[in-house]
Amino acid sequence: MLGDKDVIATVAVKDLAVARKFYEGKLGLAVTDEAGSEAITFQSGKAPLIVYRSQYAGTNKATALNWRVGDGIEKEVALLREKGIVFEHYDFPGMTLQGDVHVMGTMKTAWFKDPDGNIISLMSF
Repeated sequence: MLGDKDVIATVAVKDLAVARKFYEGKLGLAVTDEAGSEAITFQSGKAPLIVYRSQYAGTNKATALNWRVGDGIEKEVALLREKGIVFEHYDFPGMTLQGDVHVMGTMKTAWFKDPDGNIISLMSF
């Protein structure tokens, strides 16, 4: 059924202008389409990310988006920090914190939030 189809990430935001400054300006994503005042599509690697306006933006308390950045996670964290991104620190069993990067065995991850409070993750695998 859907196993051979591509999936598209979507995230809800309250203000598209603020979201555009964040996703385009801070994260470096390119805008590929704008649907009036309701949505913006960005390109990230080979995948599109649709950011759409919703009154429910930021209500998800779990990770909304994950980026696989590979072994260069520390470099990505440093570059984002230079752009003003503030990273979240969580206390998970079995994980240690090295700067802004959480480490569990060979897995490394770092979390931050967009202006609406959507949780975003960078992952080493």
